Amino acid sequence: MKYSLSLIAFVVAVVLWGQVAPQTEHDYKLMLEKLGIQQIRQGANGRDPNAPNAAIYDEAKVKPIAKLPDPLVLKNGKRVTSANDWWKKRRPEIVEDFDREVYGRMPKNTPKVNWEVTETKEERGYRTQRLVGHVDNSSYPDVTVDILATLAIPIGAREAVPVIVEYGFNFPVRPGATTSTGPTWQEQVMSRRWAYATITPVSIQADNGAGLTAGIIGLVNKGQPRKPDDWGALRAWGWGASRFLDYLETEKLVDAKRVALEGHSRYGKSVLVTMADDPRFAVAFVSSSGAGGAKLHRRTYGELLENVAAANEYHWMAGNYLKYAGPMTVEDLPVDSHELIALVAPRPVFISAGTLEKGDGWVDPKGSFLAAVAAGPVYKLLGKKDLGTTEFPPVETGLMAGDIAFRQHSGGHVTGPNWPVFLEFAARYFYK
Repeated sequence: MKYSLSLIAFVVAVVLWGQVAPQTEHDYKLMLEKLGIQQIRQGANGRDPNAPNAAIYDEAKVKPIAKLPDPLVLKNGKRVTSANDWWKKRRPEIVEDFDREVYGRMPKNTPKVNWEVTETKEERGYRTQRLVGHVDNSSYPDVTVDILATLAIPIGAREAVPVIVEYGFNFPVRPGATTSTGPTWQEQVMSRRWAYATITPVSIQADNGAGLTAGIIGLVNKGQPRKPDDWGALRAWGWGASRFLDYLETEKLVDAKRVALEGHSRYGKSVLVTMADDPRFAVAFVSSSGAGGAKLHRRTYGELLENVAAANEYHWMAGNYLKYAGPMTVEDLPVDSHELIALVAPRPVFISAGTLEKGDGWVDPKGSFLAAVAAGPVYKLLGKKDLGTTEFPPVETGLMAGDIAFRQHSGGHVTGPNWPVFLEFAARYFYK
C-alpha cells in the first residue's frame, strides 16, 4: 500500500507540474539575488529556426573553442605524468571545481535509507521486486522521501549475475514485451539471463526548482532554500542510485561488482555525475545527455550553458553555475565535460546520441564525441584505451574498441537503437 500511495503521489506531481511553476520562479529569483545577478543571458531557441537566438545546427557557424582546460595539468601549471599524481593531486582539484561551480556539494552527512520489498512477482523465469527506500527523516519530519525502484532477477540463477540499472520510471514492464523496433531493453537483458532494475529519480528529488525545499535536498536542508554551492538534482539522483546500490550489495544473486548504470537525456547527465561520485558502479551508458552531461559546455552547437542555467533547468545544477550565464561566460568555467568523463576513469563509459535529422541535434553528438576524445589522455595515463581517433565517425559507426566508446545511431532522441551495442560493450567487462 505504501508503494501505491507513493506512485499515486508521483503521478499527481507530474500532472500538477505546471501549477508549481510560480514556486520555481520564486526559488530561481532568490538564488539570483544570493549571487548578485541582475540578468541571465538568453539561451538558444531549439524550436524556431527563424528566432534571433535560434540554436546553431550548422558546423560552419560554430565558434571555435579557444582552449579547453587540460585535465592533466595541475593548477600550479605542472603536468601530471603518473597515476599517483592523478589520484592524489589533479583529480581532487577537478572534483572541487565541479562541486563548487557546477553540480554542487553533496552533504558530508546524509540520512540512512531502509529498503522495503513491497511486492514480489514471478513471471517468465524472473522474480521481480517492487522496492521502496524509506529515507530517515527523523532530523526533519516535515519532509518525507521514499525512493521507488524495481529489481528483476532470473529465477534459478546458480551464481550472482550482473545487473543493468536504468534511471527511469517504475511502471510495470511485462517480460516479452516488444517495441516497434524490436525487444525492449529489459527483454534484451533477459536474453542474457542478467538482472535488470529501474530507479525513479523524481522520487529522490523533484525535477523542478519548486521541489528544492523538499526531496532529499530539502530534507538535508530542513526545508530551507539552497546555498549557491549546495547540490542540485543531478547529484541528488546519483545519491539515490548509490543507496540503491547499497541494497543490491545485500542481494546474494546480484553481483554488485558488475552493475551498469544507464540514463537518457537529463538522466544521462546524472549517470556521468553518479559514476564520478561512486566508484562502485562498473559501467556507464550515457544517452543523449547534452549540456551538463557529455557535451562540451564551450561548444556553441545546440543546447548551451545558458539553457541549463534558465529557470526550467537550473535545479539540476549548483546555484553557482548561474554565474556563467550572467556576469561571467562559459570561457570562465574552470572545468568542462571532458573532465567529468575523466572522473569516471578507468571504468568503461559508452556515450550515445541520435541524429540531427531525427531530432537529436539539440544534445550536440559531436560535442560529446569531442569531450570523449579530450578525456582520452586520462584513460591512457591509467592504462586504459581511449577512443582511438580524433575523427568524428559516420552515423552508426561505433568506436567500441576502447574503454571510452562512442556511437551515434540513426534514430532520434531515444536509447533503443544503441541498447544491443551497449550490452555487448558491457559484456566485455562483465566477463573479462
